[in-house]
Parts: sequence; structure tokens; C-alpha cells
Amino acid sequence: MHPEPSPTTSSLEEAVAVFVQHRPRLFGIAYRMLGSAVEAEDVVQEVWLRWQKTDRSVVVSPVAFLSSTTTRLAINVAQSARVRRETYIGPWLPEPIDTSSDPEVGAQRAEALELALLLVLEKLSPTERAAYVLREAFDYGYPEIAEILQLSVVNVRKIVSRARKHLSDEQRESVDTAEHRRLLNAFVSAAQTGDVASLEALLVPDAVSLSDGNGIRGAARIPVLGRARVANLATANRRFWPGVEPRLVDANGRSGVMIYRDGEPTTFMTIAASEEGIHKVMWVFNPSKIAAFLDSCSRSASVLGSAGRAVTSAV
Repeated sequence: MHPEPSPTTSSLEEAVAVFVQHRPRLFGIAYRMLGSAVEAEDVVQEVWLRWQKTDRSVVVSPVAFLSSTTTRLAINVAQSARVRRETYIGPWLPEPIDTSSDPEVGAQRAEALELALLLVLEKLSPTERAAYVLREAFDYGYPEIAEILQLSVVNVRKIVSRARKHLSDEQRESVDTAEHRRLLNAFVSAAQTGDVASLEALLVPDAVSLSDGNGIRGAARIPVLGRARVANLATANRRFWPGVEPRLVDANGRSGVMIYRDGEPTTFMTIAASEEGIHKVMWVFNPSKIAAFLDSCSRSASVLGSAGRAVTSAV
């Protein structure tokens, strides 16, 4: 006869099951608010610890509790991250994540996951960002958002409206995923062959190139503006393209390119494009962000493992 599981064991196993069920949503909220997979993982781990210690018998809605806790923690992290990023050397870009291996992350309104939009979200206050993400990416009702942010419904409506306006002024209408991939492939092909004329034909007049390297050698420390300058930059370093292998990847619900040299990933790049052409070229050279992208494919397995270990250690 097998011994009956203790109430503590049974309760904690249920807690793990609930947490794992909602984990993609929690990561999705935190990542969209922070633009950093590493910081989002830290938030989700802290949410798990709090969920584990909470008197769950009095929690009416686990998903509401978990979402609320995630949002509030992410707001705190966003406030401190803003201060840290003031010392960042050169342009800062969000950490790309591999959505091919974790499709649930992008399941809710994928357009709110694109790197170009996450970059614009940085211009909002953490509270504005939270309200926008909850409403636009996850379709939370205004009363739910008001409860999470501890604000009035009227105030939340105003915040979301203000955020929408700000983003619409900054954002351009995106092309579909197939056209995005075609433009990206054409850009990389022209850059590899040094075809400046073809590059210029792909770019809009006010195109901008952003290189995130945090001071790493070879990464431009200021935005490069204008069609001709962006095209020249993409082909300027003749030692960059020879001998490299660009591999297409699925990043943030769109196509990106991971560039390998001697079998090692060194650079991630992607674009933002409208019907008029490519208006933003984004290069990530920062080794920690490259590593975070490569690690993102094993996220689900590692979290399941850590949750299981947490149950074992707790009982």
C-alpha cells in the first residue's frame, strides 16, 4: 500500500501546476514591460517564490493574483532599470527572444512583442507601460487593470489612451511577416555583397540604424540617420561580412538574423519596415544579449525543472 500524500505535498503540487499553467503569460507581461528576458525571468522567479509562500486558500483567482504580482514587481524593476540604462554606452535595444521555441510567449497579440514597439514602450513611464501592455497585449479589462495598478478606472482609461497616442505618433504600420522576411533577406544579401544602391532602394529616406553594444568595439555609439549613411554603415566594415554565416531565426514573432563567425554567434540583427520600406535597422552586439537569446530556447524546460525542485525542497 502506498502512503497517502500529505496535505502539504498535495497543496504544493497544485501550486506548481497552477504556476506552470500561467507562466507563459507572466513572462509575457514582464518581458513586454522590461524588454529584457533576463530581468523578466528574475521577476517570474520572484513571483513563484511569493506564490509558494502565499496562503493560497484565500486566493479567489490565481491568475489575477499572479498577474498582479508580476505587474507590480515589473514596475519596480522598470523604475530601477531606467536609472541603470542611463549609464549604458550607446543605444539600448530590447533583448530579442526566440519565439519559435516558446510560441506561447507571443500568443497574445504578437504585434505588441516586436522589438521596434518594445523600444518605443521604453519612452513611457513604467505605470503607463503596464497599463498599455495589460490592455493591448493581453486584453485585460479596465477594471482589472485598475485593481492591479491600484488606480481608478477613469485614470486607467486616460493612461491607456495617452499611451496609444504616444505610440501611434512614434510607430509606423508594420508589413506582414512574409514581407518583413523578404526585406530582411534582401537587406542582408545586399549588405554581404556591398551593393549600396540596392540597400538604399530598400530604405526609407529617414531610416535609422541602432547598434547595441554597450561600448563593445565596432558598435556605433550613436544612432546613424539617413538612407545613405545607413546603407554605407551596413557595408562599411569589409572585415565584418566575409567569412560569416547569417542564419535566419524567429525573434519576437518576426524574422531576424543571427550572424555566426567561426561557428560562434556574434551579432543579432533585424529590421522594422512599413509599406514605404525599411525604416529601422537594429544590431545587437552585446554578448550578454546574444547569450540571452540563445538561452531563451531552453526557458520552458528550465522553469519546469526549477519548479519541480522547489516542490521537493519545500516538502
